[in-house]
Amino acid sequence: MAENLKSQTVRGVWWSFLERYSTQGVSFLITLFMARILSPGEYGLIGMIAIFMALGQVFIDGGFANALIQKETRTETDFSTVFWINVSIGFLSYLILFFAAPIIASFYNEEILIPIIKIYGLNLVLSSLAGVNKVKLVIDINFRTQLKISLISAITSGITGIICALKGCGVWAIVAQSNVAAALTAVLSFVFVKWKPSLTFSRESFKSLFSFGSKLLVAQIISTAYTYLYNIVIGKKYTKAELGLYTKAGLFSQMVSTYLTSAMTRVSFPVLSRVQNEDDQLMGAYRKFIGMVAFIVFPIALGVCGMARPLILSLITEKWLGCVPFIQILIFAYLCDGITIVNLNLLYVKGKSNVVLRLEIIKKTIAITMLFIAARYGIKAICCSQVIYAIIALILNTRNTKKLLNYGLLSQIKDLFPYFICSLVIMAIALGMDHLLNNSWIVLGLCIIICPTVYLLLCYAFNLKALNEMASIIASNQYCPGWLCRILVKIYPELK
Repeated sequence: MAENLKSQTVRGVWWSFLERYSTQGVSFLITLFMARILSPGEYGLIGMIAIFMALGQVFIDGGFANALIQKETRTETDFSTVFWINVSIGFLSYLILFFAAPIIASFYNEEILIPIIKIYGLNLVLSSLAGVNKVKLVIDINFRTQLKISLISAITSGITGIICALKGCGVWAIVAQSNVAAALTAVLSFVFVKWKPSLTFSRESFKSLFSFGSKLLVAQIISTAYTYLYNIVIGKKYTKAELGLYTKAGLFSQMVSTYLTSAMTRVSFPVLSRVQNEDDQLMGAYRKFIGMVAFIVFPIALGVCGMARPLILSLITEKWLGCVPFIQILIFAYLCDGITIVNLNLLYVKGKSNVVLRLEIIKKTIAITMLFIAARYGIKAICCSQVIYAIIALILNTRNTKKLLNYGLLSQIKDLFPYFICSLVIMAIALGMDHLLNNSWIVLGLCIIICPTVYLLLCYAFNLKALNEMASIIASNQYCPGWLCRILVKIYPELK
């Protein structure tokens, strides 16, 4: 059982990384290209309505996705019931947005938001069609198929967005890109998954899933509203260009931290759910997992923090330089947030949705209070408040992890601290090279070569467990080149 679990996890993580980062990589490159053409103000307009789109998406998922994954015995009736709920909420969310468009535009004093909302809002209807198919792929740990769907959608929609941007469509290029991606994802999910909903709706199924999912729904609403509340406050209090800089900083920070962590946690959730009642096995797997998250996420995040200025200068030009200090602050917030997500994942595995809800209410009450205080002192202060909140959230979440598996904050810090120190070293190296050299492309090239090398050497010198585990995973992979396997065996003779 343990070996099978490890095999499934390794395979799932591999395809999850490929799906998330090939897709995100393509989308990221397209966004960079479009950012060179479009202005921060045009991205700021999309940032103004991001909260409404995000909340609509949360209502569509409604916690039912996690409820289906966590449930040990699922029926076709369960899947069909959730499908019709998702579609109904998708249409209702769009109608609410459609008629609320003038009010939202008036709030920001931006009339152009009215047609943007009415067209961009179609995203909600389209995404509701693909929800259950995505859940089925996650349950089967089939991220290979998700990769196909996501990659085709990302490339096609990206080309659409670039063409529109080059033709001077402005903010509509972003709208077109997003809507084409949602439409293609919906169509391809049915083509590849080959599942069709039946014309059935079960009250019993709804009640069973809702008892778990409803608490997660409220928790997700609170969490999402909090996340995008920053956009509302900045969009209202500052200019749309400043909001554009802030949202771009958030994209860079999340790309290297939260997205990376979520790519791993969405594999761990269905896998660990299978051993949710075997605490010893769950603890061992969970501890290895959190170590692997730190081993991969920390150096990438802090490395990007160190080379943020040359990164922005090289990729999206000088007009976006204002987002550099925001990136360097937010990286630390999202770093803590990534570990918090891992801890929350354990609560999902254990079916503690009531605890998740209670935690979200407490944490977000603290966070929103901090936001409104910080808003008086500028966007940098707002970013700093997110770091402080992320630390508080981590402390609160790990209290429950300690109760469940006796793996609390101090134990986790002990496991994570070596990776954090090694990552700080490469951040210092990146900052030093940026300070000494004037050419941003040369700085990036040197960082890409030197920083990973130094990090791996430090991990090897301190004999960190995650490096050993990663070497074992790579060496045992059937696709591992012979020369690499031989090198790994020389370094770690026990892999023979």
